[in-house]
Amino acid sequence: MVAIDANGSPRKWGSRRHYDFSHLGYRRESARITEILARRYGSHSAVEAWQVDNEYGCHDTTLSYSNDALIGFRNWLAQKYQSPDALNRAWGNVFWSMEVSDFNEIELPNLTVTEPNPSRVIDFRRYASDQVVAFNKIQTDILRRYSPGRDLIHNFMGKFLEFDHFDVCKDLDIASWDSYPLGNLERFGRDDAWKNWYLRAGDPDFQAFHHDLYRGCGRGRMWVMEQQPGPVNWAPWNPAPHPGMVRLWSHEAFAHGAEVVSYFRWRQAPFAQEQFHAALNLLDGSADVAYDEASQVAAELLALPLAETTQSPVALVFDYPSQWATQTQPQGEDYDGFELTLAWYSELRKAGQNVDIVSSADDFDGYQLVVVPHLVMLDDAFVQRVSNSSARFVFGARSGSRTINHAIPENLAPGPLQKLINIRVLRTESLRPGSAVPVESHGAMQRWSETIDAGDNVTVHLSNLDGMPAYLSQERTSYLAGWPDENLLRHVIQHQLETAGLEWMETGDDLRIRDRGNLRTIVNYAPDTRDASHLIADSDEILLGSAMLDIAGVTVLLRA
Repeated sequence: MVAIDANGSPRKWGSRRHYDFSHLGYRRESARITEILARRYGSHSAVEAWQVDNEYGCHDTTLSYSNDALIGFRNWLAQKYQSPDALNRAWGNVFWSMEVSDFNEIELPNLTVTEPNPSRVIDFRRYASDQVVAFNKIQTDILRRYSPGRDLIHNFMGKFLEFDHFDVCKDLDIASWDSYPLGNLERFGRDDAWKNWYLRAGDPDFQAFHHDLYRGCGRGRMWVMEQQPGPVNWAPWNPAPHPGMVRLWSHEAFAHGAEVVSYFRWRQAPFAQEQFHAALNLLDGSADVAYDEASQVAAELLALPLAETTQSPVALVFDYPSQWATQTQPQGEDYDGFELTLAWYSELRKAGQNVDIVSSADDFDGYQLVVVPHLVMLDDAFVQRVSNSSARFVFGARSGSRTINHAIPENLAPGPLQKLINIRVLRTESLRPGSAVPVESHGAMQRWSETIDAGDNVTVHLSNLDGMPAYLSQERTSYLAGWPDENLLRHVIQHQLETAGLEWMETGDDLRIRDRGNLRTIVNYAPDTRDASHLIADSDEILLGSAMLDIAGVTVLLRA
């Protein structure tokens, strides 16, 4: 039942996660164990909730190239397409003579001579994601039968894109995640200067993005199951957080709607792989730094009024299949759909906005502005939901550039979006590091740029220096034809907020705000003191902290 990696080698026993989501025997044994636990403890008065498994897919275990996965993939395709001819048409298998006459001729998309058909890769990614969904649902069905009324939770991870978390969460009550700001900064942060500046704090927006993402996955309910308490053991470098930073991360999580913040771990382990992983307590049982900070947060929360998380005026659409699409065909070596999405989110946060992260399958009722940085594959149903909304929408480059089967739309990109904005993408190019396409007086496109044919009723707000449209709108729909640098993205966000009637609030690079009901939390990610007086109105009452925020400072306001 062990997984097989892309090179055809078994993932050997000796650490953890010795399994393959496609292995039906493993599923049966997991169900058997779950039922034993659920029968024994399901009605126990001390059981409030169940955590189903731990960090699905961790250590690259979502994708397996085993015989079980092959059999499962073929069956999945047969159910989806019904005939080999339909599959051949959907995948464009006439190219390179890849036609099949039987589903049993299909192989997994690894160990090919050169790159496999991207349509096959996308379907394999969908299949693998569905196996995680199925594995999770088997256990949640058992738990609901024997332990009714208890919340079911799974803990996800940061920048983890191997399966669709929105789909998995349909069978859960709460989405939780494991927040490791310093480890994630080392793995996913920008350049060395950025990492050194935020060495002991973490990226100012990475944690917030995931709080909002998993609150969206959990349909409004989110926990932090594992909060980093000190140095961890798994990043390239593992510094200690600023004194007070664990407190800041905790308050920020609650501000973004967390119901619970739990710390990993209680006491440091003296053996095996995680000996260097800090905890609330040292090995000898004495308190470590985070113990006191967690205690401080608990006391401060008791002194603050309760506030409910309400819908934000701004939504950001996040789509897992679109991430798979640009991972499969990035076209530019440094094109990272997640990084692009985080950049848009960060610019909204710098403008003082509260943001909800939603699925492309959600509706958009009640939002004033919806930001869609990276929605490569979309369909007519999505366009209809956009049409039904009264919000303004702004789309990033490559939106609608592929059909659901990962082909170029017959009417060219942005495909179905042409019903909302009368443009066609005639050419795309990826740009080497250090090169750019300047855009009038507002920065430049980097990494990616598109040549746009703008039709009737389209307003061109900005063009590049060759006169090609770069930023366009038609009624409530706007399109940005490339990967913007910070100056260009800032201009677009400012224009969208003003057009949507939303207030621009300048926070700077290091301060961040988040509202929960009538409570506003301000946090300082800088390695020095910051003045937040411009973020505090005369009618605001300071409940915690002050207008001057020290390193790792937290201020909570009661807004009139």
